[in-house]
Amino acid sequence: MRIGTPLSPSATKVMLLGSGELGKEVIISLQRLGVEVIAVDRYPHAPGHQVAHRFYSINMADPQALRALVEKERPHLIVPEIEAIATDELAAIEQEGLAEVIPTARAAQLTMNREGIRRLAAETLGLPTSQYFFASSLEEMRQAVEAVGYPCFVKPVMSSSGKGQSMIKTADEIEAAWSYALSAGRVNHGRVIVEACIHFDYEITLLTVRALGANGAIETHFCNPIGHRQVQGDYVESWQTQPMSDLALAKAQDIAAKITGNLGGRGLFGVELFVKGDEVWFSEVSPRPHDTGLVTLATQYQSEFELHARAILGLPVNTAMHSTGASAVIYGAMEAEGIAFEGVDEALRVPNTDLRLFGKPEAFERRRMGVALARAATTEEARHNATLAASKVKPVAA
Repeated sequence: MRIGTPLSPSATKVMLLGSGELGKEVIISLQRLGVEVIAVDRYPHAPGHQVAHRFYSINMADPQALRALVEKERPHLIVPEIEAIATDELAAIEQEGLAEVIPTARAAQLTMNREGIRRLAAETLGLPTSQYFFASSLEEMRQAVEAVGYPCFVKPVMSSSGKGQSMIKTADEIEAAWSYALSAGRVNHGRVIVEACIHFDYEITLLTVRALGANGAIETHFCNPIGHRQVQGDYVESWQTQPMSDLALAKAQDIAAKITGNLGGRGLFGVELFVKGDEVWFSEVSPRPHDTGLVTLATQYQSEFELHARAILGLPVNTAMHSTGASAVIYGAMEAEGIAFEGVDEALRVPNTDLRLFGKPEAFERRRMGVALARAATTEEARHNATLAASKVKPVAA
């Protein structure tokens, strides 16, 4: 692997498609390794825009706009960080040799669409999943709900971070769930997945890294499992390590290795799994750093962002931990632009804590604007301190 000098003819150029808080940390990790980074997002002054060499605001789901930018910048690597991208155009760009897509254009295509990844996992690879049906109309959705039973979950086939997701407990909630799914998905394809409820003990994110070994072959590495708590489909806190049986961990790693091995390429994947006793079910996979993995900024020698940066560049990786830790989300708590934060000093007086304030230009009531991180001897203490630190940060109108 050869890395050049940024802003020179020898530069190694990476383009991020999506430049939110996760992309921002990836950009910082890439720049520490001497990479020239172009940050792209749908709105100006996104978190990653603020730390990149250059930035652009375009509709990444517009294939013509995406191709024009790639042809202008000629990056060596394209790294998708969100789902709402013209993935068919990415595939054409990859096939023509204009740039390498991380991990692959096929992975971006499949994981953008819940239907593609679920059918791959359950029907092609035979991985255990919840019972599911897809629906393209309200009537089809009613039939699917009746088939899987109550309670069940409805999600747009194209969405992330809980957007457009509903739990249905009675037939009276079906129509509202259908409307919400169509209005809140990343891209409205008029199609949803209806999933049966698995009565799991807990859910984990198993960060899985595909990186080049010393012999030049791809090797699969696993981080310690991350436990997390969600509200309305969106994570509010996470911790590492989530205790689980040796058998359950072995099953989780087997599932993660199979799904990421099929998707191929290099980089870090966030594999979400449900666990009950020794049983494990596949839920979802993202071919990029995961929001619950923000905890690794406090727990691992190489955070998920450093792991992703190293893996995509063909460099060695180390998934070892140095501490137990936790993360807790800081919400916007209002709808306003250019907000400020009070209580940062009080938050950082909580022992062994840190903060990441993302710098998003606009706040919403439930928009993730920052995260508190904590290290401690036990998971319980880390969770308590992370939540306490997060509670002391008060968003206020500027």
